[in-house]
Amino acid sequence: MRPVVIAAIVALLVAACGSPTPSVSPSASASLSPSSSAPAVSPSASGSGGDAAVYAEINDQVRAIRGLQEKKPIEPTIVSPDEMTQVLKDSFSEDYPPEQVAADEQLYHGLGLLPKDDKLADVYIDLLSSQVAGLYDPVKEKLYVVSKAGGVGAVEKVYYSHEYDHVLQDQNFDLEKMQDGLDDKTDEALARQSLVEGDAYLTMSYWLQQNLTPAEIGEVIQASQDPDAQQALNRIPPIVQAQIMFSAIQGTQFVTGIQLGGGWEAVDSGFGKPPTSTEQILHPEKYTAHETPIAVDVPADLAKRMGSGWSTVMEDTMGEHQTAIWLGSGAVAAATDASAGWGGDRITYLSGARDSWAIGWHTVWDSKEDAAEFDVTAKTAVEKAGGPGQVLPGEGGTTRWVVIGSDDAALQKVANGLGLAG
Repeated sequence: MRPVVIAAIVALLVAACGSPTPSVSPSASASLSPSSSAPAVSPSASGSGGDAAVYAEINDQVRAIRGLQEKKPIEPTIVSPDEMTQVLKDSFSEDYPPEQVAADEQLYHGLGLLPKDDKLADVYIDLLSSQVAGLYDPVKEKLYVVSKAGGVGAVEKVYYSHEYDHVLQDQNFDLEKMQDGLDDKTDEALARQSLVEGDAYLTMSYWLQQNLTPAEIGEVIQASQDPDAQQALNRIPPIVQAQIMFSAIQGTQFVTGIQLGGGWEAVDSGFGKPPTSTEQILHPEKYTAHETPIAVDVPADLAKRMGSGWSTVMEDTMGEHQTAIWLGSGAVAAATDASAGWGGDRITYLSGARDSWAIGWHTVWDSKEDAAEFDVTAKTAVEKAGGPGQVLPGEGGTTRWVVIGSDDAALQKVANGLGLAG
């Protein structure tokens, strides 16, 4: 599943990220891709007059905190929640092609990560519409901040400081280029997005502490505890929650460690050598040690091996984070031990005649013990999949295959095609 790469600030996370310390709360992200064209909206207010002076002051303060310079000015656009929803809908439809949405949806249904009747586009739009409080579009160089009442209050100032940091990132490091070539590498894309979002949340946290009064901070915290937004979050499937939230909170924890250890110069260096996996975000020592994922593949001719009528719909890399979600059926903490030895993976979804489908997931682990631990937990997760499945050993003691089919016949075809004893 390709992460949404628009730099969107999640309203409910403001309070969680309000203190730049090494113990920032773990777990969370955002996923949609940068908008290739900015939708037409009618701003509730714009960066002009007195508001423009407020934004200019925040720009100066953010630049002083972050140590990055603006290459060219940008004028913010303040939009209502309804207008932001339209921005998100247009971005989603333009940047997440229907065929890719369908492929990811089928994979998640097959893995048991998405209820059979849920539509992926619907749940994303529902969640983003209720959570997103600001957005920077690096393609059109448009910066949006949501205001429920118009004007620039404490909440809008905080959101703006976050989004303006994305402007500085884009002008200095090129956010679009960071995601080039990663359409079928979700795990690496999510890791890079975690660097981007963690930087912006940490900068926002410093700005909040240095420039708001206690009363204004209380106002921001109250706004981040909107019960309607929390209810919207609770009704979203865990895999979608996890994609939306990982880069925001885990990314903040990751960047906080880098910044406290080496200053903003070390964070800047991270944009030159970004993380390559969510494993590195979850275990920063692996990023420091340059421990990259093990290269893993699935047979390119698997569909042909399975017989007439079969075709490959998609391939991707799940990574440690999404593997943890699958193993825990949404409870990340319960799956931490079983996913922590992740070394690399590659997953494919295939379709056949009469709505038949199959999944082949090749995983490699750091040790035989890690593979055995995954084996036990994965067998439980397979029981909740969208069809019959098995966990089977591959070559050596550190490889495991997960195979799932729409029925027993499809399961046997994919297992046979992979040369596994089902």
